[in-house]
Amino acid sequence: MADAAIIPAVNEDESALATPFVKCLLRLVRAQDSYGSWEGKPDPELLADFIVTKQKRREIPIIGDPDPDVLWRLDLYYAAVGLAIEERAGLMASPMMKISHEGFGRVLLTAGRLVVLSKTLRDVHRFGFETLRNLAEAGTKLVDGAIVAIEIYPDAARA
Repeated sequence: MADAAIIPAVNEDESALATPFVKCLLRLVRAQDSYGSWEGKPDPELLADFIVTKQKRREIPIIGDPDPDVLWRLDLYYAAVGLAIEERAGLMASPMMKISHEGFGRVLLTAGRLVVLSKTLRDVHRFGFETLRNLAEAGTKLVDGAIVAIEIYPDAARA
């Protein structure tokens, strides 16, 4: 009976790892490995820090300052969104982030003169996703929204 419950979760993880967004994120994470210590690690293990279950989230204080590791993961996440946009649209999408020491801020992604993503960030110290599938869906949704904006305003995006 336990095997039947595990199989759908494994299939969800495999399908999430196959999405273009997660592939971009994994490339960026692996590119940060300057000493080769992550070379043999499987992809789910590299993305484990992006997964924050409800139980882990409860353990994190409601108010807190983000540590450098969380800020690094947040930066990689939005850089992966920009890279996935670039792969699909052929336009460089640059993320710009401003975060206060308390974990509140804003992230913008621009393509040319077009802002393709504008998002308010809060509770950055609790940044993460419930599952790999949620990570893939959230990133893909941001990329798809940016592609729609580029298709609606192609002249601004190519300026």
